[in-house]
Amino acid sequence: MKFATLADDAHRDGRAVAVSDDLTTCRAMPVSLLDMLAQEPNAVGPRGPEMPFAEADALAPLPRAAQFLDGSAYVNHVALVRQARGAAMPESFWTDPLIYQGCPAPCLPATAPITGDPNWGIDFEAEVAVITGDVPQGANPEAAAAAIRLVMLCNDISLRNLVPGELAKGFGFLQSKPPNAFSPVAVTPDALPGWDGRKLHGALRVDLNGQPFGRADAGRDMTFDFGQLLAHAARTRPLPAGTILGSGTVSNRGADGGPGRTVAAGGAGYSCIAEQRMVETILTGAPVTPFLQPGDRARIWMEDDHGRSIFGTIAQEVQAP
Repeated sequence: MKFATLADDAHRDGRAVAVSDDLTTCRAMPVSLLDMLAQEPNAVGPRGPEMPFAEADALAPLPRAAQFLDGSAYVNHVALVRQARGAAMPESFWTDPLIYQGCPAPCLPATAPITGDPNWGIDFEAEVAVITGDVPQGANPEAAAAAIRLVMLCNDISLRNLVPGELAKGFGFLQSKPPNAFSPVAVTPDALPGWDGRKLHGALRVDLNGQPFGRADAGRDMTFDFGQLLAHAARTRPLPAGTILGSGTVSNRGADGGPGRTVAAGGAGYSCIAEQRMVETILTGAPVTPFLQPGDRARIWMEDDHGRSIFGTIAQEVQAP
C-alpha cells in the first residue's frame, strides 16, 4: 500500500490516507501514520470514502519523526570526498557504517522551499529513506530489516560551507544539517517494485533547473544495506517506531570503476552538487558547478517499469532568507 499525510487541525501529526497506486485518489485512515507504525500498516484498513489526492496537498509522510538518522551507505561518495581533498580513505569505512543523528522535526513537505543564506553552500542530497516499527536493541541485520514498515525518498538538505567548521569541533553536525524534505508518498515494502528486502533498486532521478543531473541506481554500489545500517544504529539502543533512516547520498561508480560522469556525458550523474564538484576537482583541480542559489529548482523522484512515479516528486525551489 501507499500512504501519505494530509494536514488536519485536530491532529498534530496530520491525517493519514491510503493512496491509490497511480497517486490520484486516497481514503482516510483511522489514525495518524505515526500511530500505525507499531504494527504492519497494511493491517489498518482505510475508513473514509475515496477522494482526490494531490501531491501538493501532502505533508511529509511523517511530519514529526521519532528520530532521524542518516547513513553514508554509498562509500563511493565518501571515497570521492577524501580523494578530492587528498586524504587517505580509512579501511574501516568499508566495514563500519557512518551514521549521524539529524533533525527529526519538522519533516518538510515535498514542495517546501529551501531557505538559507547562499553563502552557506546550499546543496540537495537525493536519498532513499525507510521508516521503521520498533527495532529492539541488539537486533541483527535480518531482524532490523524485518522492522522496515515504509520506504520513501528524502532530500537531505546540506549547508556545505558550514560543515568543515562544525566537524572541526569534533562534535558532529548541527547547523549544517537543517530539516529535510520527503516524498509525498511512502510505500510498504511488499508493494514496492525494485525492493529486495534490504535495498531499493532503480534509478533515483534528479533534475536541476529542468535538466537531468542524476540517474544513479539506488541498488548499485550500496556498501551497507538498510538491515546493516539499522542494526548498527540499534547496537546500543532500541529504535522506536517512527524512526527514519536515510541511506545517504546515492552514488554510483563509473563504468570503468572511476568517479563517474555527468548525465550529459552519458554517465549516471550525481545525487548532490558536492559530488559533482568533487569529481571536477579530481579531474581538473578545481570545482566549477556552484551550489544552489535563489531561484534554483531541484526535483527528485523514481519511476516504475511503466514510467509512473512511485513516491511522487520532491520539487523544491531555493528562496532567499
